[in-house]
Amino acid sequence: MDVDAYTDAHRAEWDRLEALLRGRGRWSADEADEALDLYRRTATHLSVVRSSSPDPALVSRLSSLVARGRSAVLGTTPWSWGVVRRFVVEEFPAALAASARWWVPTAVLSVLLMVVVGWWIAASPDVAAAIATPEETRRLVDEEFASYYSSNPAASFAARVWTNNALVAATCLISGVLVLPVLWVLAQNVVNVGISAGILTANDRLGLFLGLITPHGLLELTAVFVAAGAGLKLGWSWIDPGPLTRARSLARQARITVGIALGLVGVLLVSGIIEAFVTPSGLPTWARIGIGVVAELLFLAYVLHGRRVLRTRAEVLDAGA
Repeated sequence: MDVDAYTDAHRAEWDRLEALLRGRGRWSADEADEALDLYRRTATHLSVVRSSSPDPALVSRLSSLVARGRSAVLGTTPWSWGVVRRFVVEEFPAALAASARWWVPTAVLSVLLMVVVGWWIAASPDVAAAIATPEETRRLVDEEFASYYSSNPAASFAARVWTNNALVAATCLISGVLVLPVLWVLAQNVVNVGISAGILTANDRLGLFLGLITPHGLLELTAVFVAAGAGLKLGWSWIDPGPLTRARSLARQARITVGIALGLVGVLLVSGIIEAFVTPSGLPTWARIGIGVVAELLFLAYVLHGRRVLRTRAEVLDAGA
């Protein structure tokens, strides 16, 4: 099903229902009947959209309309945690799975670049010397790298890390339509990690690097890769819109991108908590790394769940065809 064509076909009904709900309490008998009819139609539309595409923004709008309509015409409460649960259990993982063909290659290429940069610096004393003076290297290796994670109270550090990482992810998502800014932000982050890895490795501190980066870095970098991949997909939807107009293609992908952005807020919150409370903790290195690996495996399992959601939706559509 073409979700954009379906949206165009029914947008007037949704807008009319929204207008009626704003005037709730002043309905005539005819308007009350119209609101009931539009509520039933919109509930059907929501079921169709939910079964056809990982479009969290559109699903969110229709869910809100249906909930408000139910409250107005049937007298039930307009808010339901079911909307949040559905987003977490179905819409976000489905959007992650649907966009995996963009963010997985982005992750693979970024990690390769990171390894190459780190290896180059570790194996080339001249390059390392050009990046940092001996005194700067000493401070990084002996003091700054480790102290960074424990220099502030854990709660405030978690908030700062969350805000900073969310800003990086948002930059990748928002600037995706221009493509090049996404690549620039991604390259900066990847190269900076590679430089730190190379300098510490050259000074026999690779274990320190892995022990402090791995706990939170696996999930944090994955979130950045997802944001970058979604941003690039947004840009590509304008460059190659397929059978749609550029405006419709961009609008369709933008709705999906908004849902991914909302979901990544939660992912980055988890990585920020790990970075603030686990990374600088007194736990053994193996335990800290283990927590990071478990968090990453849970995320990947979440994406695989999203694939199952998409497969189920496709089967429903095939059965109804």
